[in-house]
Amino acid sequence: MVVLRIEHPVPDYERWKEAFDSDPMDREGSGVRRYSVMRAVDDPNYVVIDSEFDDLSEAEAMLGALRELWGRVDVMRDPQTRIVEVIETREY
Repeated sequence: MVVLRIEHPVPDYERWKEAFDSDPMDREGSGVRRYSVMRAVDDPNYVVIDSEFDDLSEAEAMLGALRELWGRVDVMRDPQTRIVEVIETREY
């Protein structure tokens, strides 16, 4: 499994969440298997999104499309991204 992690501050969480929920990237159609949205406990206007994919090419394609989208919107600032491979998961 491959995870695309995105972190960024938002000027207005509710406005950002509305844009996120509108799903302009068609997450399911783009190969996202699962996603998580997290907020920093010390800054509710800082979000972290993990999107899980079956393979690297899907995650890279999504990141490329997101970069194009980010150039046209102003609901977030200075996104930091990283694609990582899940090596091990354990639940207790």
